[in-house]
Amino acid sequence: MLDQEIIEIARNIYDTEIKSLEKRMNKLSENFVKVVRKIFDCKGKVVVTGIGKTGIIGKKISATFASTGTTSIFMNSTEGLHGDLGIINPEDIVLAISNSGESDEILAIMPAIKNIGAFVIGMTGNINSRLAKASDLYINTHVDEEGCPLNLAPMSSTTNALVMGDAIAGCLMKLRNFSPQNFAMYHPGGSLGRKLLTKVGNLMKTGEALALCKADTSMEDIVILMSEKKLGVVCVMSDNNSLLVGIITEGDIRRALSHKEKFFNLKASDIMTTNYTKIDKEEMATQALSTMEDRPHQINVLPVFDDNNFVGVIRIHDLLKVR
Repeated sequence: MLDQEIIEIARNIYDTEIKSLEKRMNKLSENFVKVVRKIFDCKGKVVVTGIGKTGIIGKKISATFASTGTTSIFMNSTEGLHGDLGIINPEDIVLAISNSGESDEILAIMPAIKNIGAFVIGMTGNINSRLAKASDLYINTHVDEEGCPLNLAPMSSTTNALVMGDAIAGCLMKLRNFSPQNFAMYHPGGSLGRKLLTKVGNLMKTGEALALCKADTSMEDIVILMSEKKLGVVCVMSDNNSLLVGIITEGDIRRALSHKEKFFNLKASDIMTTNYTKIDKEEMATQALSTMEDRPHQINVLPVFDDNNFVGVIRIHDLLKVR
């Protein structure tokens, strides 16, 4: 088989599946709206069930629901026959997925689900099937042709079911006013979670990690403090350590070195910066990073405040971890 023939087969599969999606999109009906609103009003959870290929799609749909604000769990239909029906409560909705609508394992658990009292939504490519008739509501995912060259393996049908699940989840997100912050809350381990959940207070250096001095501290001691703490800043405190009166950065020390003849006669008050930029500990780390990067001369470290109280310092090096 020539390389171009392989490409052509792939293109035909793409074309078939795209056409099936477009056709199904144009046939979205009032039933779809009813399904979305029913799930939105659900007081329990959405139990997605399926078997085989549709079971795999069901797992993804359930995972998408769960990560976008709709409490959901997947139940393998066969396992439902052997005890897993215990996860279903009367206030739940069961979303049963079967392209043919005639899967024995799904049909076998329908009477028990009805006895439990859960609401059943069927997602099927056959609206005349036993699953559609057993459901309180159904969504039509019919396709005229599978992407499979033999028109046998589930391809267009599973793609349609997957996109239908995404469409439901997306509508629910809008109805719930689901925000990026909500999404990040369910994904704290990912890069988005770090970007949207991490605050300056989570990354700042405090306590013994800080280099602190008084206004009359000698230049020699300032240099030693800067080297020991390795933060790139020495914080100049009031006599009772209650207020920050200035900061000394490595840049301030380099500028002071231009006057070598009097360098070691200088004190903290002679070189400290008093018009420093303040960062609040509750500020999002990404915003603080922008503040530091947008200044004409990049600042590598800034003092952090809780209201008007000095609590620590934040380094651009630490903020870059959330990017």
